Amino acid sequence: MRIRFAHAAAVPALAAVLVSTPSASAATGGDRTQPVITRVKTATAFDFASGDSPENITVNPDGSLTLSMLGVPANKPPKLVRITASGQRTTLVGGHLGDQITGNTRGNDGTVYYNVDSDDASRNGTWKLPPHGRPQRLAVLPDGLPNGLAIDQAGRTLYAADSLNGTVWAVPVSGGAARIWLTGPELAPDPNASLKLGVNGVRFHQGGVWVSNFNQGTLLRIPVTAHETPGPICTVADNLPDLDDFSFLNNRSDTVFAAQNDPTDRVSVVHPNGTHESALTVDDGLASPTTTAVRGNQLFIANAGFNTPHDAKLQRGTINLDALTTHPRHH
Repeated sequence: MRIRFAHAAAVPALAAVLVSTPSASAATGGDRTQPVITRVKTATAFDFASGDSPENITVNPDGSLTLSMLGVPANKPPKLVRITASGQRTTLVGGHLGDQITGNTRGNDGTVYYNVDSDDASRNGTWKLPPHGRPQRLAVLPDGLPNGLAIDQAGRTLYAADSLNGTVWAVPVSGGAARIWLTGPELAPDPNASLKLGVNGVRFHQGGVWVSNFNQGTLLRIPVTAHETPGPICTVADNLPDLDDFSFLNNRSDTVFAAQNDPTDRVSVVHPNGTHESALTVDDGLASPTTTAVRGNQLFIANAGFNTPHDAKLQRGTINLDALTTHPRHH
C-alpha cells in the first residue's frame, strides 16, 4: 500500500563562534541553565479540518513565510500559502484532492518551487510558480513520495527528496529531466517501520546538501563537488528519532533546529560538533512539528496537528543566542 499521508516537511557577530566542521556523534548535550528558545507562542492558528496542516516553510526576503499545507490528513485539497509578517494570508496555489504539496523553496528571482505528491503521473513531481505567473510542472518524478526541496546557492539546481525510494533527485531550474543525484542505504527508509520514510528534509547549506532520515533518525551532510556530484556522506548527528525537516541559525552557522515529528514531538538543537539536546516539547505546545524556519532571532515551528485535537498552528519563539554559545561539551 502506498503511503499517501506522511509526517513530512542573521546574527553576524556570532558566526565565527557557531561555525565548525560537523562530525558524527550520537551524544546529547546535558542540562543547561538557560533555555535555547524562549517566549514561545502561537503566531497563526490553522483550521485542520479545512486541510490546513502545515508541512514546510520558506522565509522570504520581505519577512513573509511561504507554507505548504498538506490537505490530505483532513481529506481536503492541498495549498501553498503566504503569510506576511503582519499575519495577512494569501493562497498562492491550490491543489487537487488526494494530492499533497510537501517541500517548497524560493529562487533569487522570486520563483516559488514546490513538490507535489500525487497518484496522478501527470501531476507528480517538482513545480514552479514564477512571479506573477501560473504554476507549471518543472520536472516529472517517478512514483514515490516527493518531499523536502532545496535550491543551491547559484540558483541552478533543485534537490528533491523521495522519502519512499531513499533518493535525492537533482532538478535543473532551467528545465529538463530530473536525475538521480544520490541514493543508498543512508537515505533509505526502515523496511520494518510502520511508517516507511527515509530521506525527508533537504537544505542546501555552505556548499553541501544536508538531509534528514526520518526512520533512521540521522542528520547527514553531502558535499557538492566541483562537478556537482555528491561527495562522501557525513553523519552530522544521529539518535534523532522521527526527524522531519530542519533549519539553520543563519547562512554561516552549522547550528541546526530540528523538528522531530510524532510520536517524539520535539524540537532539538543540533550543535556544530554533532551533540544535540531537546529545546521544545509538547509542554511548549508542540503538535506534530514538521519543520522549523529562522528569521533573524525568531524561530518558527510548523505544527501539522495530526493527532486529536488537531492543533495545527505556526508557533514563534525567540532564539537565546547566549545559550547557544554556552552549549554543553561533547560527552
